[in-house]
Amino acid sequence: MKIFSPLYRRALAWSRHPRAPWFLGALSFTESSFFPIPPDVMLAPMSLAAPEKAWRLALLTTLTSVAGGAFGYAIGLFAMDALQPWLLASRYWPSYLLAVELFGRWGFWAVFIAGFSPIPYKVFTIAAGALSMAFLPFILASFIGRGARFFLVAGLMAWGGKRMEEKLHRHIDRLGWAIVALVLLGVAILRALDA
Repeated sequence: MKIFSPLYRRALAWSRHPRAPWFLGALSFTESSFFPIPPDVMLAPMSLAAPEKAWRLALLTTLTSVAGGAFGYAIGLFAMDALQPWLLASRYWPSYLLAVELFGRWGFWAVFIAGFSPIPYKVFTIAAGALSMAFLPFILASFIGRGARFFLVAGLMAWGGKRMEEKLHRHIDRLGWAIVALVLLGVAILRALDA
């Protein structure tokens, strides 16, 4: 089932728009607190299209993502009671429960891993606020995790150039499903370790 390639083509079109950095910043901010599409889908093609701007784009993505994470933290801290009924009815409830559990064990490292991995980071930002995690360690873990991820994506795309874009376009659906499978495997492993 090809659901990732149409999204990739749309992101590629957005990445060539004159206001693409603004779109990237807005996407990064919203994804960290409530929007489901990760900024990598714009950062990767933008870094491919303009390799000389890759590091600047990675920094923009990191800073706006961490700012969005702080907004998600505020949502969890101040609006969790209002948000909980929606969260219960959404597909994010199991992820939220996992985030709460991981905070109990690893705190800083849970945020770092969520920031770097394809695990829904937004769930961890809201959980961090709801559980009143210390704000400075939350921001530090977010900055390191998100920064490592986005600089890695931008660097790989800038290094690979046009050849990488062609390969990515050809294999995007397989890569998308592989990431979904890895996330599900990670959740299964974490639950097995808890049993």
